[in-house]
Amino acid sequence: MTGIKYAWTELGGDPALLAHGSTVVRHGALAARLPVRELARLCVGTCALAAAELGARRAGLPRVPGVHVDDGAVATAFVSERHLLVDGRAPVAFAPLSRLWRTADGWVRTHANYPHHRARLLGALGLGDDATVDEVAGLLAERSALAVEETVYEAGGLAVALRTAREWAAHPQAAALAGRPLVERGRLDSAPVRALAPVDGGPLRPAAGLRVLDLTRVIAGPVATRTLALLGADVLRVDSPRLPELPDAHADTGFGKRSAVLDLATDRRAFEELLAAADVVVTGYRPGALDRFGLSPEALAERRPGVVVAQLSAWGAYGPWGHRRGFDSLVQVATGIAATEGSPERPGALPAQALDHGTGYLLAAGVLRALTEQSYEGGSRFVRLALARTAAWLTEITPGVPGNVPYEGPQPWLAGSDSGIGRLRYALPPVSFEGGPADWARPPGPWGADEARWA
Repeated sequence: MTGIKYAWTELGGDPALLAHGSTVVRHGALAARLPVRELARLCVGTCALAAAELGARRAGLPRVPGVHVDDGAVATAFVSERHLLVDGRAPVAFAPLSRLWRTADGWVRTHANYPHHRARLLGALGLGDDATVDEVAGLLAERSALAVEETVYEAGGLAVALRTAREWAAHPQAAALAGRPLVERGRLDSAPVRALAPVDGGPLRPAAGLRVLDLTRVIAGPVATRTLALLGADVLRVDSPRLPELPDAHADTGFGKRSAVLDLATDRRAFEELLAAADVVVTGYRPGALDRFGLSPEALAERRPGVVVAQLSAWGAYGPWGHRRGFDSLVQVATGIAATEGSPERPGALPAQALDHGTGYLLAAGVLRALTEQSYEGGSRFVRLALARTAAWLTEITPGVPGNVPYEGPQPWLAGSDSGIGRLRYALPPVSFEGGPADWARPPGPWGADEARWA
């Protein structure tokens, strides 16, 4: 069972609701050797169904609204960061040192988009801050991929050796993942039933009035909270002033949200005031990194009974890599995806950061289902996903039929808007259900420009 029924069951959904969906299958969308199109469709469809279910609950509808998934909208949204234009300028996807490198015995992938990751990478390799791409390439060509992986990670940087699917299957981290569900979810206490205020009017926004504290970065977590914002939640993203976000990444995933800067160590009172009124807390830092601020699910439930805690990681919160940092591109290389999508001469890549985007929609779906369950059963809840576990699911999905309708490009699913950061062209949200929103209520503003308080 690897399709929509599997994903919906992982979220605890009622199988009878699966009959409420329709799909436009388009050949040529997210073309790859692995079933990326199917993964993307399943993640978005599951999220849309969870939204429709909660919407019906809050609006008192006699039936759950029908869900519509179009491969064209999904394929466009899964590369939203590539379609974004800010005043006609295309974003920069990867920094020069974020790439695949040949080593003495294979390949290694590095990630150095953020200045602190770049500094750690170069420091681990014994190079100065002014090192060129050619200098890095020459040095790595003399070392083994696994040695580079360990050296860079020990220095707090990001590098992963290329593995085949068989080599990854033999890795202890893969074994730790294999015993885990796609979506880890559970109840933390016996908090009373959540009384959700009714919603009416249009469009139907199932998360209206709910406060979401967004402590995520890059793509996967921000995609989840961007989706919750679409559905009406008051999403406040909070970042450390010492870790500024890349402007283009913020612009792509900042739709519907507000953005504030807060030092959790020194601005403790302001942060506690945010937590005291939050309905949902979403974290995307490596496992355990925020525990010292009282942000473990158990600590949050104790201070804020009835909260939903959603956690995202690259490798999972267990196993020998449980506390390692990671990104989609690195997970593709480690888990055998890059080897599968490439050739004997050079590793390849998926046509999208599909692990990021797919996991983001699943995380949003998990939050929505937790809210629905709370409205019947109460209890503080947690939801936990990992990019590497989504990668394992990708390799298990059965490819679908090609479809009779072609994907002829993204134009029908692109829109434009003025914003505080300039004129934007952007991908429309793919989450669609009868009576639901077709676009975000507000465009992104400048990073960190909002006050650290609820609307």
